[in-house]
Amino acid sequence: MTQPLPRLFVALVAGALFGFGLALSGMLDPARVIGFLDIGSGHWDPSLAFVLGGALAVALGAMALVRRMKRPVLDDHFHIPPPGQIDRRLILGSALFGLGWGMAGFCPGPAIAALSMGFLPVVLFVAAMLAGMTIHDRFVAVGAVRR
Repeated sequence: MTQPLPRLFVALVAGALFGFGLALSGMLDPARVIGFLDIGSGHWDPSLAFVLGGALAVALGAMALVRRMKRPVLDDHFHIPPPGQIDRRLILGSALFGLGWGMAGFCPGPAIAALSMGFLPVVLFVAAMLAGMTIHDRFVAVGAVRR
């Protein structure tokens, strides 16, 4: 049931729409993200809360639609992770993600979208992110499969 061209087109449109939304909302500016996370300074920027609220509304609507569908339009089945236990690896990974987000002001989606601006710190962040993902896939994920 794989339909490569329609799937590629939908992925391109979805990615472009996501990147446009990030740029429109100002989430490509790490200072805005850090301003949202800095609640103790007295200069808190709540704008990210509205962006997150909008994303949550879209996700809830999409999940309601997914529950009613037997299968996706362009695939054989949905790729939704099964419910599982919260383990040490999940907690550590989430903490590491949050630390990186707070220090750099980027998470993966906005960082990739911000590459379009061509700033060296963004390029370095994405390069480090890709290196970390590669190291994880080559060494950490392999060890987890063997256990």
